[in-house]
Amino acid sequence: MDDVLLAQPIVPLDDSHDRRSFNCGVPPLDRYFHVQAGQDQRRHIAVCFVLPDAERSRVAGYYTLSAFSVAGKSLPDPLQKKLPKYGQVPCTLLGRLAVDREYRGLGLGRHLLVDALRRALTQAAQVASWAVIVDAKNDDARRFYERYGFTAFSKAPQRLFLPMTTIVEAFR
Repeated sequence: MDDVLLAQPIVPLDDSHDRRSFNCGVPPLDRYFHVQAGQDQRRHIAVCFVLPDAERSRVAGYYTLSAFSVAGKSLPDPLQKKLPKYGQVPCTLLGRLAVDREYRGLGLGRHLLVDALRRALTQAAQVASWAVIVDAKNDDARRFYERYGFTAFSKAPQRLFLPMTTIVEAFR
């Protein structure tokens, strides 16, 4: 099953995707996907991308992307010195990322993350973005992102970032 899923394209959420059956076990992530994702997409607040399991007519996982900015002064001191003093630094927010419980252990979280980073990098060529930002929902999520090179903000350890320059290098 995992090879078939990994071959499936990750696509924008639409009305053909069954959101009701999705269950990642984290109530805020489930609730968002069931109730809010479609509204956010229609209102241009966030774009939700899904990994459909066409064989089972289910969604195996999803993530959201949106424009974002962070205060330059919230970044670690060495980075602040390298950036212009604009006040706000443009970024891409990876707002949510979740895998349905039935699909755990197949590497789909990594697959979704890589796709999100690739999309963020592609869009950064059109609309500037210094980094991808995530707000980890818990310590397990924080550790997941740290395994892929994300660094915590010093004053907000659940908020992490991955500079676009690092993403560029990763895809070379």
